[in-house]
Amino acid sequence: MGLIEEVLVRPKLRQKLWQWWYPFFTRRVRAQGISFLNYAFDGLDDPRPELRTEDEADRPNIQLYRHVLGGVDLRGKRVLEVSCGHGGGASYFARYHGPKEYIGLDLNPEGIRYCRENHQVIGLSFMAGDAQALPFAAGSFDVVINVEASHCYPDFPGFVAQVAKVLKPGGWFCHADLRYPNGVDEWVGALSHHPLLRLEQMRLINPEVIRGMELNTPRYEAMVRQALPRLLHGLAMDFAGVKGSRLYRDAVSGEMTYRSFRLQRRVS
Repeated sequence: MGLIEEVLVRPKLRQKLWQWWYPFFTRRVRAQGISFLNYAFDGLDDPRPELRTEDEADRPNIQLYRHVLGGVDLRGKRVLEVSCGHGGGASYFARYHGPKEYIGLDLNPEGIRYCRENHQVIGLSFMAGDAQALPFAAGSFDVVINVEASHCYPDFPGFVAQVAKVLKPGGWFCHADLRYPNGVDEWVGALSHHPLLRLEQMRLINPEVIRGMELNTPRYEAMVRQALPRLLHGLAMDFAGVKGSRLYRDAVSGEMTYRSFRLQRRVS
């Protein structure tokens, strides 16, 4: 069992490692302007969003966010992104999709500092907070977004309950993440059987994520070599999902499954 897989299946180890890793990683790559931490998406049959020149370098990562959103309309809506990372997805949605308010929340204080320094957009704000204890009143949001982060949470069903609480009736939960086999049943079950949420779509997207990993490999390899000590290169290449890494190979073989979901909060 590799380190990443072991972390994914051991909740206490998972929580402790990520609480150390993400602030450390942010401090090391801050100067490189890395605003996306997800593995990206390149769908052969999915529409390619029109992007401004300054956003083209992040296209593979933006395409994952755009896929996760699907046809959900953010215009004029109040949106929460749980575990917003370095804020690239939040900035994209706030600039291109016209939400009334967009809040990015993350447990990593260094990441929130990075977001506030680098993503200053009208209606967009960032705050530190725990996905397992969302600090918002019931029915606060029209849309909740969560991209490639929930594998870090010690209690995924508890997180889903938090999402259901803060969503307005009729609101949408847009989610994507990865799991190894012994985590799939809990993951899919929590999303399929919650009494307040109706699963509208679930899609296996390993092929699209693999192509996204391949597109990002040169950039991420350079980032790791420049920002991190050689001792951590192997772990960091796996974390980054570069071509040839353990995580990449597991995505290709199907040992690791990557899926997207859209759920709607029941009205009654």
